[in-house]
Amino acid sequence: METDARLTTADLQDADKGLDLALRPKRLQEFIGQARVKDNLQIFLEAAKGRGEPCEHVLLYGPPGLGKTTLAHVIGNEMEANLKVTSGPALERVGDLAAILTNLEEGDVLFIDEIHRLNHSIEEILYPAMEDYALDIVIGKGPTARTLRLDLKRFTIIGATTRLSLLSAPLRDRFGVTYHLDFYQPDEMVQIIKRSAHLLNIFMEQAALEMIGQRSRRTPRIGNRLLKRVRDYAQVKAQGRLDQSVIERALDALEIDPRGLDETDRRVMRAIIEKFQGGPVGLTTLAAATAEEIATLEEVIEPFLLQEGFLARTARGRVATESAYHHLGFTPPQQQRILGGAFS
Repeated sequence: METDARLTTADLQDADKGLDLALRPKRLQEFIGQARVKDNLQIFLEAAKGRGEPCEHVLLYGPPGLGKTTLAHVIGNEMEANLKVTSGPALERVGDLAAILTNLEEGDVLFIDEIHRLNHSIEEILYPAMEDYALDIVIGKGPTARTLRLDLKRFTIIGATTRLSLLSAPLRDRFGVTYHLDFYQPDEMVQIIKRSAHLLNIFMEQAALEMIGQRSRRTPRIGNRLLKRVRDYAQVKAQGRLDQSVIERALDALEIDPRGLDETDRRVMRAIIEKFQGGPVGLTTLAAATAEEIATLEEVIEPFLLQEGFLARTARGRVATESAYHHLGFTPPQQQRILGGAFS
């Protein structure tokens, strides 16, 4: 079992790459969930194909693990285009991007993951490339410098980001359409895990699928990762049997509770309740008390706790909600006061 990284993190881990590739839908009709995005995308792509043109540039944003990279591949497949993949951090020099752009053929799709991490100088090269399909190259330095414009073939850029606010306004404005991917509904998670189990030749009862879906934090990447870990547990501990009781023991062994919280999530909530009387507590103080980095708390742990209603943000800091007290088996402060008054 994995011990070097949290099973419930939605970030891509090295162990996920082969699994993600094997389970990735190829067409829109295979893609489960995100109904509004799929409907709009279907019209958008069919219109472009009907005109015989590459589709406009597409920006996908939302939390990690929800299928932005998968949708980029789906768009490439639907447009019957050659897809090339890179990322913001990988494009370190202007020449890196120029080499990619000049090698794109008519109708090709360039997928840029983590596009919010692009260097500003590289963004400047992208503006004319996206708008006019031209590449402006500066030759020479000082007074003798001159600009050479190279015409590019018509292509499509698909950008993906988890931090839309970090994209500059000029770059955002050059995307023809922007789609937000949201967390999946429980029934959609069950369908996704059922499809993944079928592709992996794993047979499970409906109740077992629902159990994994319930603890997957409404994120397909986490659901697929748990499916793989449950399969490993059953192979070693239950002769490959994957009934509901075996899966429940596997998930308990992984310390993932019925709401999808792991030990790190519970430790943070317990710290707020036990050490700070439920809050409010500042992020820096909470990071020191839990030995977690501030960025980890703010970007990895906190979003899911907020989404599930276990944590609240106030002007003075983080506060544990009544749901957090009940989930961890503590008596909420309001109920404590009532009980205290009854026995006084």
